Amino acid sequence: MHVLKRNSATALLRSDPRSVVFSNLGGLLHMMHEPVRVITVERESGSQGNEFAHDLAERLGWRFLDSELVCSAAKRAGVNPELAAKFDERLDPWYYRYGKAFWMDAAFSAVGLTDEQVFDSHRLLSLVQEEIHHAAKEGNCVLVGRGAACALVGIPGCFHVFVYATSKAKRDWFCKTFPQQAHQADHLLATFDKRRAAAIHKFYQQDWCARGHYHLLLNSAIGLEAMISSVQAAAGLRAVERAES
Repeated sequence: MHVLKRNSATALLRSDPRSVVFSNLGGLLHMMHEPVRVITVERESGSQGNEFAHDLAERLGWRFLDSELVCSAAKRAGVNPELAAKFDERLDPWYYRYGKAFWMDAAFSAVGLTDEQVFDSHRLLSLVQEEIHHAAKEGNCVLVGRGAACALVGIPGCFHVFVYATSKAKRDWFCKTFPQQAHQADHLLATFDKRRAAAIHKFYQQDWCARGHYHLLLNSAIGLEAMISSVQAAAGLRAVERAES
């Protein structure tokens, strides 16, 4: 049995142990000696993880980096952000990966393109990884998805969160958000997560939803406010004080 001696962790355990789970207790104890300056949020599709991350960043007065990571990567690559979005959190088709091994080889390619001259899912993830590291060095940011927890593994001051939800909760969210596709809710939600997991596994050689990557697992059924309070308590953070108007 692990005993936490920090007030923040104790308060979190008392809040709702059924919906808040420590998946990396050793990492949490280590982080108590390092001020948290970066929070990564991975999420199941339909779990409201993006909304939670946005509200958390606003509460802390930190930068919120979601699609901004992709836009920054696209700018560096000199491509349209809309094109980059098509490669976001997905794996290149198998036939593309198979063919790339040949036409990227100078012996088979008359052009002899380098990796930097080709834009695909792997190139996007490489650029996003650099953006993640750059953001982490600046600190005071909440990073959403794109394997940020894997990119920043072992780096002091980084706190990793995974947001999940029940199948019913995710289905209800999807049907409300995309009513015209409600009949495909379960299929599309599963497809999104499988695609995301495949991209992360290919690039980082890690399982996207493995609990060991994260310091805290949150069931969004407890509500956004409780989720934010749980992260603040576990990471030892306070909300930014705003001047009264």
